[in-house]
Amino acid sequence: MAQKIRIFDTTLRDGEQTPGVALTIDNKVLIAEALADMGVDIIEAGFPINSEFEFQAVKKIASEVDTTVCGLARAMQQDLDSCIKADVDLVHTFISTSPQHLRYQMNKTEDEVYEMAVSAVEYVVDHGIPCLFSPMDATRSDLPYLIKVCKGVEEAGAKVINIPDTVGVMYPSQMKEFIAKIRKEIKIDLDVHCHNDFGMAVANTLAAVEAGCNQVQVTVNGMGERAGNADLEQVVMALETIYKIKTNIKTERIYQMSKLVERLTGVRVMPNFPIVGENAFAHESGIHVHAVLKKAETFEPLKPEMVGARRRLVMGKHVGIHGIDAKLKELDIKVNKDQLKDITNKVKNLGGMGKRIFEEDLIAIADDVLGKVPKKEAIVELVDLKLDFELGKKPVVTVVLNVGDKKKKATEDGVGPVDAALNAIRSAVSKKEITLDEYHLDAITGGSDALADVTIKVSNGKRTTMARGVHEDVVMASIIAFINGLNRILRL
Repeated sequence: MAQKIRIFDTTLRDGEQTPGVALTIDNKVLIAEALADMGVDIIEAGFPINSEFEFQAVKKIASEVDTTVCGLARAMQQDLDSCIKADVDLVHTFISTSPQHLRYQMNKTEDEVYEMAVSAVEYVVDHGIPCLFSPMDATRSDLPYLIKVCKGVEEAGAKVINIPDTVGVMYPSQMKEFIAKIRKEIKIDLDVHCHNDFGMAVANTLAAVEAGCNQVQVTVNGMGERAGNADLEQVVMALETIYKIKTNIKTERIYQMSKLVERLTGVRVMPNFPIVGENAFAHESGIHVHAVLKKAETFEPLKPEMVGARRRLVMGKHVGIHGIDAKLKELDIKVNKDQLKDITNKVKNLGGMGKRIFEEDLIAIADDVLGKVPKKEAIVELVDLKLDFELGKKPVVTVVLNVGDKKKKATEDGVGPVDAALNAIRSAVSKKEITLDEYHLDAITGGSDALADVTIKVSNGKRTTMARGVHEDVVMASIIAFINGLNRILRL
């Protein structure tokens, strides 16, 4: 295997062929500059003959971006001229070599295709520009004929030969054997371009490296036609960390690069996408979190900092007390053991109901717990609640409370469920003079299952206090806040 692998990025050409993606010239330049800053060796900027817009985009990138910029061209003079006029540093020309393509796409003989391939490479070289040649659909081509074409373009002056698995039909051991046979016959650099139709683009790319390829074609986030291409993030990190093969990529910029492409193309990566997915460095299971907090390598094959990401401790029904404790410390929220237990139980209960707990939710839950009067000191405690709500009628709420050492029950109506509930609580505690001076409701993280965060100001004419309640139900959040406020006023 090579000691160092060059990275050829085709996000702006094959990646932009993702259905529904159309980048502006400014956005293509922005991505190209980020790729260059990240250390990509070659950027395939586009297909200049495709349109005037594409020609101008490639020309602008070639003139402004400081790395090797490549343009794509069919083995046809007008395509080659378009690349040359765009002032690219490298021309990537291609022609199909498989029987299927020759018969149904090209309608040409093997001899005709051979001559076109050799002539295209000679034309580029005669213009003083390095040439990369691709026999399209190489992996479904007859090997003797494929090698004949590769030798022909090598003799014509090609700098690199790319072997594309155009429809993604190879598997790793087959790919390794296939590339090894070509490697024995070809002296110049070999490149590989794998599609992901069967989910093996990255594995096939790495197998090709094992067989002697010293350059790989990839796209950010695995973008590309149909199921996409070999993913830059996975290929680079596998080379660097598993194979111990160097690239020029500044790996700490990988996550940022992924998010830039995600934002500009509108194509989101799956949460469980390797390296850059939202869950790539996320841990929820209590056992995993406890171990990761002690030694990250226990459940992480690479550190998130290596790719510019950060570890996330996800809070849900599987979370453990150690994970909650670590997250609270990260947020600089100080709690005692009892409060930590209460917060953890609240998170686990919400997770069991299908609620995802985000950082903002945890802060609200912690603030709610920290703001509560300790149970042993509480004067008012909710025991039971019943809500009757019929369309066209005022809602009626019945509450049962522990008030001091007595159980109290009251039923009241109101203009809405919250008003009825608070009226019933006031009636049960026999404190009609307590007023609700301010009421503020926030849905913390959005969505119909967002936690309701209620902040209120209550007064009894002599004292005023602020109180807070957090719950997945807005009525309960309001009741919790009101009872918290009552306990503060009655204890003063």
